[in-house]
Amino acid sequence: MKIIVLGTRGIPDILGGVETHCEELYPRIAELGHEVTIITRTPYVKDKSLRSYKGVKLKHIFAPKQKSIEAIVHTFLGVIYAGFKRPDVLHIHAVGPMIMTPLARLFGLKVVVTNHGPDYDRQKWGKLAKSILQLGEYLGTKAAQKVIVISNVIRSILKTKYNRNDSTLIYNGVNIPELATSTDFIKSHGLEKGNYLIAVGRFVEEKGFSDLIKAYSSITTPYKLVLVGDADHETTYSTRLKKEAVKAGIVLTGFIKGEALHQIFSHARLFIMPSYHEGLPIALLEAMSYNLDVLVSDIPANLEVALEDKHYFEVGNIAAISASILNVLESSELSIDNSKLMYETYNWDSISKKTIDVYQSLQT
Repeated sequence: MKIIVLGTRGIPDILGGVETHCEELYPRIAELGHEVTIITRTPYVKDKSLRSYKGVKLKHIFAPKQKSIEAIVHTFLGVIYAGFKRPDVLHIHAVGPMIMTPLARLFGLKVVVTNHGPDYDRQKWGKLAKSILQLGEYLGTKAAQKVIVISNVIRSILKTKYNRNDSTLIYNGVNIPELATSTDFIKSHGLEKGNYLIAVGRFVEEKGFSDLIKAYSSITTPYKLVLVGDADHETTYSTRLKKEAVKAGIVLTGFIKGEALHQIFSHARLFIMPSYHEGLPIALLEAMSYNLDVLVSDIPANLEVALEDKHYFEVGNIAAISASILNVLESSELSIDNSKLMYETYNWDSISKKTIDVYQSLQT
């Protein structure tokens, strides 16, 4: 099959959950004998001469780097491109880009959409942007031939709001790593093995990092806190967050991938996710794949991972975050093995085969 993919900023090594999802999924689908083209957004592509990655073709198309119109303009241009190329399947990711699903159908394309979560719940969006994202969810859900969801929470939303009862649940995945032995990267940031806490994500309000900084600042501990990530678009919030972090003595690594991220995960004591909103968080699954102890907010997406109660705290409750951190650090329990769960439930190889099954169901 010929497959064109829209809705991601691109691959490889581009910040974002949808980007990580696509970087893991599509090389596997290409390896299984299918022709895959990912349409990237030019502002995020560092090397525009790169035309393929692990068997996946890359088509770089203009996108204005302005968060309110970036996804819509780029997806419109991408659908036009797909209309000329006539793939067997056009796969659109995320509710913003899904707004162009009716246009793709008008061109006679077979469309699959993946809903990665209700992005309109994110604090960064104003009323107009939220309305556009909700419209995208509505149009994509109603117009696509096939709908994939990454959690039961999202599936329930589509059933309730749009009476779409035939969505296919395919979780996000994670690779089971070999723990890093090198420590040069963490040492370059003044960190010691097993003596720091990490949180990973974009510097946007819904990630709850401001809550985490306040909670960390209220306790006394020899463990350092590391924030891994940055903002896609520098905002008043992200600038303030960085200043708060520096003032609190928190380590900022910026956006990292590869060996640097591998070391950060391998040698951490605890992973913390204080988010107000997630789809199915890949960062949490990654932390679990390293058998890290984890603490996460009790939002529906995190609850779906079905951890023990001790791993959850009330979202937005700074005192609860502080108490949970201290409880973990004072505990001697470090024997965690999530490998079976990771292999059986969040396995990228099985996820790629399930995705192909959805594509093939359109070919009959």
